[in-house]
Parts: sequence; structure tokens; C-alpha cells
Amino acid sequence: MKIARFHTAEGPTRLGRVDDDRVADVSDVVGGTSLRSILPLLPSLKHELLAAAGPSYPLADVVLEAPIDNPQKFLGIGMNYKEHAEEARAAGIPVPENQMWFNKQVSCIVGPYDGIVKPAISDALDYEVELGVVIGQRCKHVSVEDARSVIAGYLVANDVSVRDWLQKRSPTFTLGKSFDTHGPIGPWLTTDDEIADPHDLRMVLSVNGEIRQDWRTDDMIYNIYEQIAYLTQVFTLMPGDILATGTPAGIGAPQGNFLTAGDVVRAEIEGLGHIENRVIAGG
Repeated sequence: MKIARFHTAEGPTRLGRVDDDRVADVSDVVGGTSLRSILPLLPSLKHELLAAAGPSYPLADVVLEAPIDNPQKFLGIGMNYKEHAEEARAAGIPVPENQMWFNKQVSCIVGPYDGIVKPAISDALDYEVELGVVIGQRCKHVSVEDARSVIAGYLVANDVSVRDWLQKRSPTFTLGKSFDTHGPIGPWLTTDDEIADPHDLRMVLSVNGEIRQDWRTDDMIYNIYEQIAYLTQVFTLMPGDILATGTPAGIGAPQGNFLTAGDVVRAEIEGLGHIENRVIAGG
């Protein structure tokens, strides 16, 4: 099942079930428009959501919003693809010996087709297509074997990065990863049962139609379940928390191939759909 948050031209936010090229309003079934709030109940609500027959709209006629509203955490793992780690090493960036996690402030999140602002203070704006994992239930000390049971679903993420603030201006990654609008996610949440193997998906990112990244999720150094087990040794993951699970080779930094105003960045993951964001000049 694919669940989106959306609004029509003049209407308020609604929750919808995506069926091919249409979205059916299911807000009345769940009694609200917060996907985050119903994540723990998704398995028990599945039949009702699939049977719901609310107003239906063509996807082309609605505005899709970020599918997860106000998550507590938006976390990313650094250099978690083998080829990307080698790419980073060649660029003189140290490669960690363990899982290296950073925080993206949740205020950076925007919708799947919203603009990405290029800050005036930097000319090193970079892209990173990533498989986003959405946690479905409160969990702590989760084993690798049980980790899939706490996943609600998946979405496409672009872990937009401001490289000079990431590697040079701050001792941690947080600032360079958290500029406003630098967390586009979407286009909707695809529930876990729809994906046979999240470690066997093609990921493609293009800029103005030119493919920059084209890889598969089987190249992760630490798989999704190992990531969840590692994090939950430290803190509790909550429903709606988003884990950006790493990006493959092809980022702009090694060649200095950074984004400029007017560029259109499209990130797509097999089975999950795509997001597309135009870079706009900021102050």
C-alpha cells in the first residue's frame, strides 16, 4: 500500500491511498491527516484503508506533501556504500571504521516536488539519493533478526548537503546536512509488505536529465537491519523516525560538480516512485 499526504489547490492537507495515477482520500477512516500518528496501527488498519472509498483525485491535480509530518528524528548514515566510500577516500575524506551517524534537523524536510534552496553562503551544494526507512513502532534494543518488524515502510530521500559546511565549517555533519529545504522526501510511504527485499532496489539520480548516480541498494556496507540494531543500542526509535540509509557513488563533490540555481534534481528508487526538486537561489 502507498499512503500520501496531499492537498488540492485550495483545500487542507488530507491523507490518501495511492492507486496507480490517482489518490483516494482516506482521512475519515483514520480520523485525521497525520501519517506519523497512525504508523503503529497500520497493520490493523490495512483492510479499512484498502476498502476506503473516499473522494478520488488524479495525482496530477493534487500537491503531494512530505509523507511523514514532523518526525522526531531524521538520521543519516555516512559513507555506507562500498563504491561511495572509495570515492570519498579518493577525495581525501576519511572513511569511518564503524557506522557513522549524523542528525539532519527535521526543519530541513520539504515535500517531494518542493524547491531546494541554494544558500548564498555556499557554492558547494550537493545531492545524494537515499533509501529512506520509516520506523513504525517505538523500539529499543532491537536485534538484527527482528529489525524488519519495526519498519513501517520506505520512501525516496535526497540527503542534500552543503559540502563546505559539512567537511570544513563544523566539527560535525549536522550543520552541513540541515539547511532549510535540504531534506526532500516522498513521494509517499510505501509499506514494508510491498517490497520483497529493500536490499535489492535500483536507485537513480539525475540532474537536468543527466544521470549522476545509478546503483543498487545491495551495495550497502551495513544493511538496514544492522543499522536499526546499532542505533537502538543507544536510543529509542519512535514511529515516524526516518533513517537515510546511505548514498551510492556519483555525488558531485569529487569532481566539484555542484548544483546551481535552476537545476532540476530527480531521485528515483525502484518500487517507491520518484521525487523531483528544482534548485532555487536563496539569500
